[in-house]
Amino acid sequence: MVPGRIQFDCNDQGEHTHFKMSKGSVLPQYIAGLSASFGALCMGASIGWSSPVEEKLYSGEEYDFVVTSSQFGWVSSLLTLGATVICIPIGFAIDWIGRRPTMLALFPPYMVGWLLMIFASNVTMLYFGRFILGMCGGAFCVTAPMYCTEISTTSLRGTIGSFFQLLIVSGVLFGYLLGAFLDLMPINIVCAILPIIFVTVHFFMPESPVYLALKGRNDDAAKSLQWLRGAGADIDEELKEILEESQRQNDQEKVNILAALRRPIVLKGLGISVLLQVFQQCTGINAILFYSASIFQDVGASLEGKYASIIIGVTQVVSTLVAVVIIDKAGRRILLIISGLLMAITTALLGLYFFLSEQSPGSMDNFGWLPIASICIFIVFFSIGFGPVPWLVMAELFSEDVKSVAGSISGTSNWLSAFIVTLLFPILKESIGPGPTFWIFTGVAVVSFFYSIFCVPETKGKTILEIQHILSGGKVKHVEDDEGKKI
Repeated sequence: MVPGRIQFDCNDQGEHTHFKMSKGSVLPQYIAGLSASFGALCMGASIGWSSPVEEKLYSGEEYDFVVTSSQFGWVSSLLTLGATVICIPIGFAIDWIGRRPTMLALFPPYMVGWLLMIFASNVTMLYFGRFILGMCGGAFCVTAPMYCTEISTTSLRGTIGSFFQLLIVSGVLFGYLLGAFLDLMPINIVCAILPIIFVTVHFFMPESPVYLALKGRNDDAAKSLQWLRGAGADIDEELKEILEESQRQNDQEKVNILAALRRPIVLKGLGISVLLQVFQQCTGINAILFYSASIFQDVGASLEGKYASIIIGVTQVVSTLVAVVIIDKAGRRILLIISGLLMAITTALLGLYFFLSEQSPGSMDNFGWLPIASICIFIVFFSIGFGPVPWLVMAELFSEDVKSVAGSISGTSNWLSAFIVTLLFPILKESIGPGPTFWIFTGVAVVSFFYSIFCVPETKGKTILEIQHILSGGKVKHVEDDEGKKI
């Protein structure tokens, strides 16, 4: 092997077993990945907006109208419904006009959504504003992870792919902080500035070299790859591999996308990805985020709900930062297993606390710390596993010819689950009580734990070809590089 270049080794069947990356700067990849993921921060701010403004909307002092409890449930959940309906259409858009132009095109509707929130004169305008903001956020949830995996080297794919979740939780914390110290109108105005920052920065980023190669724009693909790898990097072999793979995809007989989605290997990948997305939401994360302030009020904690929400937000950001650091070292599967187990334990404890509190009022007065600790531990282990990993795996499992649509289906399942959980959580809490409601989340977490053990493949450090080989039932052979490290 020649040091400093990408080299592919093949086994006897001609399958790629690894590649070695030429040395270059990783900074451009980080910049492009963070830039694309800034759209997730915009979405996170919309999610974090709900919890601290709940009481402000009930008071009627911020707008010229009062929002009822049932209407607030729709104000919260319409964000996720908007994300649900856009995921599949955006999958076709990113193949039609590209990853970068699709994200830039979200700027006008994002501004429309926040203008509706700023100038709302009735609850219907809030409904439409939240729905549009959800559509924009859902579009980012499909496009940004795909862009991040396509611009990254294999060794950095997990780290850069995790930027998306990191920016979401940072946005949630941003929304909590705004809600704690500002009135509603300044909150809306500051949140409306975030899409302006995104479009200003991402305008100068390159398009995905993989997309450009698929469209036959080989010179543009080379320029994009050189920018991403650094001016001094040797990109010849990596570019050759991208062009060969894109040519192979283009040479294949064009088939109906529905027929392509019925291929056994695609169905297996879809099953894994969709279930991970459903587990992410149905273990209760958005219920806790949207209603964290009221949960802390229910337990009678001495800490104000808005400050408790900030603690949750900080915990989530720090934990996700840990995930970004370790995800390419520990692997995806082990993080999911640990995450599922600890989420099951903490939601079971939350359910027990609320159940005993209702059965014997006053019996849990000395245990007000338990729900706070349980929620924080839940957030920690959600953030290192079921927070970032489903989005990353979604962008890793599929070949280029079905990646956009398959990723859109996975994204749709995520936001549909989020919509259902967000809408049903307050209803279930009132009808069967908070204890049994959290035990439902416990049951889902237990299932996710065993599913991760027995059904989820490890994709750490593997190329797309290797991952496809695993899904088809084969095993990847690892070889060593010049330094004796397994690749």
